[in-house]
Amino acid sequence: MNETHLHLEEHLQSSDLLTDIVIGMSDGLTVPFALAAGLSGAVQGNVNLIWIAGIAEIAAGSIAMGLGGFLAGKTEQDHYASELKNEYWELVHKREVEIEEVRKVFLAWGLSASTAEEATQEIIKDDKRWVDFMMKHELGLTEPDPKRARRSAFNIGFSYIVGGLIPLTPYFFVDSAMEGLKLSAMITLVCLFIFGFFKSKMTGINPWLGGLKVMMIGALAAGTAYIIATLIQAA
Repeated sequence: MNETHLHLEEHLQSSDLLTDIVIGMSDGLTVPFALAAGLSGAVQGNVNLIWIAGIAEIAAGSIAMGLGGFLAGKTEQDHYASELKNEYWELVHKREVEIEEVRKVFLAWGLSASTAEEATQEIIKDDKRWVDFMMKHELGLTEPDPKRARRSAFNIGFSYIVGGLIPLTPYFFVDSAMEGLKLSAMITLVCLFIFGFFKSKMTGINPWLGGLKVMMIGALAAGTAYIIATLIQAA
């Protein structure tokens, strides 16, 4: 395995890990925060109920999110396997059409007709190399990591737990739900801003604007949950 392939593989794995962390942390910070805020408005004196319900939500949420990541990874693998099977079938039953498609790829790259023909004839000498070429350059597909689904499930689920514990932790150290909500809001909103800042920085978006946007979404979700719970409690 050459150095370029190693670099590409490490880059892709790093990108997948960051994607999983973003998915898990964003929901983990927001959903339990909104739940705790809503419960604080409904059961202002019973702080134990808030952290019990919060732990239950984090457990259920991490499983659901992790399972979603696993199924997404399996779907990607199944899709690749299906397209791979189709390409091998087309090599046998539509050989001339597939040869022409290879030729078109090389011509689209700007190769001369003679060079494109020479490259085409070289590619089609080996069926596996031919199929791999078509999968990548015609369909835009690369073979997924067979361990990706399991890794994604763990990464997303664990990130959800870590994110969910941040807004919930203050409730373990207070006697009043409102006191817990105040601490939770301060800590969680800061964490949401930091999370949004670095997430936006990685994706090339203005980090300050991105951080503010993520923080406001979390505040809106928690505020809405609190207001609704308070209104229902007062009814």
